[in-house]
Amino acid sequence: MLDSGGMTVDADLDLSRIPFWALPQARRHEAFRRLRRLDRPVFLAENKIPFLPQGAGYYALVRHADVTEASRNAGVFSSEPTANSIPDMPRWLAVYFGSMINMDDPRHARLRRIVSRAFTPRILAKMEEDLQRAAEEIVSRAMEEGPGDFVTQIAARLPVQVICDMMGIPPKFHDVVLRRTNTILANADSEYSGIEVDLSRPDAPMSRWTTARGLAALLRAGHGLSSLARHLAHERRRRPTGDLTSLLVNGEERLTSQELGSFFILLVVAGSETTRNAIAHGLKLLTDNPGQRALLTADFEGRIAGAVEEIVRYCSPVIQFRRTVTRDHTMNGQDYRRGDKVLLFYTSANRDEAVFDDPDVFDITRSPNPHVGFGGPGPHYCLGAHLARREITVMFRELFTRMPEIRSEGEPSYLLSNFINGVKHLGYRY
Repeated sequence: MLDSGGMTVDADLDLSRIPFWALPQARRHEAFRRLRRLDRPVFLAENKIPFLPQGAGYYALVRHADVTEASRNAGVFSSEPTANSIPDMPRWLAVYFGSMINMDDPRHARLRRIVSRAFTPRILAKMEEDLQRAAEEIVSRAMEEGPGDFVTQIAARLPVQVICDMMGIPPKFHDVVLRRTNTILANADSEYSGIEVDLSRPDAPMSRWTTARGLAALLRAGHGLSSLARHLAHERRRRPTGDLTSLLVNGEERLTSQELGSFFILLVVAGSETTRNAIAHGLKLLTDNPGQRALLTADFEGRIAGAVEEIVRYCSPVIQFRRTVTRDHTMNGQDYRRGDKVLLFYTSANRDEAVFDDPDVFDITRSPNPHVGFGGPGPHYCLGAHLARREITVMFRELFTRMPEIRSEGEPSYLLSNFINGVKHLGYRY
């Protein structure tokens, strides 16, 4: 048993333990179901990670009502100083990863206003053409290569290619961008991070050497992506071309080189993980649920919008984000104190029985579907949600048109992460 802020919970409900995130998905969802049944949010101690500041712990917000209310109330539940990591982010990491998701207004509003230029009707119209071309190229290449790994051949390639094309990154850098993105999203997964975690010893502290290797890899990836964006910004200031980089670094209101570097990392990482994982999870879900697949293919244009929303709800590509309480506050019967950390567990909120009927059933006709797969309502709702929806739609249209018999094969290889519900590898045939 684990004593947690005055409430005793079973050790297998301790979301801070790395082995928890190696459990099968069904067991994790059962754990969240048990947490939702508790009278109030549980408070869990943080893991001690060498070289990073350790706090006392965090409240795990697992109910849809708590996640949505905290998302709306950014004045109390702040994204500063850090939203994308449980420990506070040191300055030497924030220079690369301190993007606008780690900011509140007015700084957040300023950056969001500038980067919203990426999502104007004119840009989105051009993007539709780029999306279709990219999907055609990727599927054609996959058909030449033959069945293999759906993630590396198809799902992971589309968002990176689209975002790099938006920014004006030449094709010769696309594979490098993809590899560095994998490193940034690696979390505790040894395949991408180089960190070896002993899952048989859940309470064993992480060694300084292992952590140093992982942080060094993270810094190299961040520095590489930031340098690529900054170099391109320098060129576009001298010779604008009309791509997104040109729009962001020229004009009356513009991004600095550091801001552009952090934005590019945010765009390529956030833009990649939601789309690639939704596409990968989606193929698995449509294979395991042939009735739902038949519904979709019988009226693709009429049902794909609902299918995309249900895929995102069901798989929740982003597991959680952090908020920090700015003042003493009571929400849904729970008292919070200034400085408390809370984690918004989207993966749990999207299975909340109080909101979703039969939440563990995959149903592409589900309506309404108020999922929080793109973040809760409020100022930090995903700016690229529309783009992600279009990418998923275009890719499945292309797949079902040119590979009508496509199916996943075997079980996915999942990313070991408490942040991203990632699929690293997935066999497929067509």
